[in-house]
Amino acid sequence: MSKALEKKGVTQEILANLKKQVEDAKEKRKEMEASQATQKKLSQQFGAYKKEGKDITPLQDEINQLKENKQKLEDEVREIESSLQNIAMGIPNLPDDCVPIGADENENVVLSTIGEKPTFTFEPKEHWELGENNGMIDFTRGVKLAKSRFAALKGIGARLERALINYFLDFNRERGFEEWYVPFMANTNTLEGTGQLPKFGDDLFKIEGEDLYLIPTAEVCLTNLYNDEIVDKDELPMLLTSYTPCFRKEAGSAGRDTRGMIRQHQFDKVEMVAITTPEQSARIFEKMVNCASDLLTSLGLPHQKVQLCTGDLGFSAATTIDLEVWLPGQNTYREISSISNTREFQARRAKIRYKDGKKNILCHTLNGSSLAVGRTL
Repeated sequence: MSKALEKKGVTQEILANLKKQVEDAKEKRKEMEASQATQKKLSQQFGAYKKEGKDITPLQDEINQLKENKQKLEDEVREIESSLQNIAMGIPNLPDDCVPIGADENENVVLSTIGEKPTFTFEPKEHWELGENNGMIDFTRGVKLAKSRFAALKGIGARLERALINYFLDFNRERGFEEWYVPFMANTNTLEGTGQLPKFGDDLFKIEGEDLYLIPTAEVCLTNLYNDEIVDKDELPMLLTSYTPCFRKEAGSAGRDTRGMIRQHQFDKVEMVAITTPEQSARIFEKMVNCASDLLTSLGLPHQKVQLCTGDLGFSAATTIDLEVWLPGQNTYREISSISNTREFQARRAKIRYKDGKKNILCHTLNGSSLAVGRTL
């Protein structure tokens, strides 16, 4: 297990700290149990002494001392377990055996290329230049209304954004995904369930004075629709899709894609989520990858499927395939969809289970963009 976690960047120091906290918690629990056993024994002796008329003062003092010690030990155990919980919540999912080992995105593996890249008799322009020249995107007014990394769409740009959202939802629905409309905010418990909290709190927009955050993706709400529930096995797999705006501080991306719509604080996305049995998840993962790929093909957009290596794998993901679309203005492929199987990682945090006979089994959860609307536009 430790070797698998190392592949996802978890250091030996973190693992050693986790192990120490577990051992400390065990020792404190043993002390507490021993103290409780002694207290129980002395309490029985106290009753016998009192009945026999013996001096109970020494026993009373010892029992009082044990009570104080027990409270102290309980506080220490609670503190250690809280610390242990915080460390555990920051440990990422284990990568599947099939995931290639690599340090970063440069070691991802291209699986296949779909569609022919277009050729032009001219030098293609960037989307921000085309968008402004054609009256579709207004970056200046977007910044005026909010701050940098916000844009305003107008005219045909706004209409195309809306049309793409509808097209994506209809496409997914025809592939068996049930459409949902979910809140654009989520509480702490919901964000912990899918792994955004506590580790990625700096990337979230917090609502002041409320236990609410603007959601970074519809995955958060779609997956947690079944938080702390035992779902009917006969209903699995459940395939869900939803449109939401997504809000991200992009705290860890300073200096990246500062121009245009590639990396914004607010963007539209249509999401797919699946809740499955362990036996169904591999098949549904393939179905979701194909759904997003076929959607791109239907739009005539050449793209490639890329298997992420361990160093580029997301926190909750056991395996991920990215779809990268060809951007002529940048003369390169860029991510437009990311399909991940988290296995039981999110279901364990969110307590999403199904009953098999008398046993409660953790579901598998999967998620993927289908698609990021702004990048498609």
